Amino acid sequence: MRIDFHFNVEDRLQYACRVVRKARAADKSVLAYAHEPARLARFDAALWIFSALDFVPHVYVDSPLAARTPVLLTLDAALTAPARDVFLNLDDEVPPGFNELLSRFERIIEVVSREDADRQKARERFRCYRAAGIEPNKFEMGGATTGE
Repeated sequence: MRIDFHFNVEDRLQYACRVVRKARAADKSVLAYAHEPARLARFDAALWIFSALDFVPHVYVDSPLAARTPVLLTLDAALTAPARDVFLNLDDEVPPGFNELLSRFERIIEVVSREDADRQKARERFRCYRAAGIEPNKFEMGGATTGE
């Protein structure tokens, strides 16, 4: 299990779109989670328009096409959603039941903007993962370091 925090991004949802595109280029499947319907809807819209040259096939987890689609969007805590290679947390909190996620996903990715409130919430998630015995990787825009 690997947990990656991408800090200091200008636009959280746009960056998350690039993360998904990169995962798909590596032939990885993705489950994107947020508990707020409006945030997930904005991410859904962003996936359609973030790049004129790329198409990222995606649907909500309850779609009839979900079994054949590599990127799923969910408002559920992901415990009932099908396992994927990558869990993309678009929420401000640690996903509910995240201990169960550890066995269902190869990787959890957290995207953090430059906003102070977002960074503070990310620090709380970072500490929670660390307390669970996982040392998250920390990537700053333009370079990578580990730890906090």
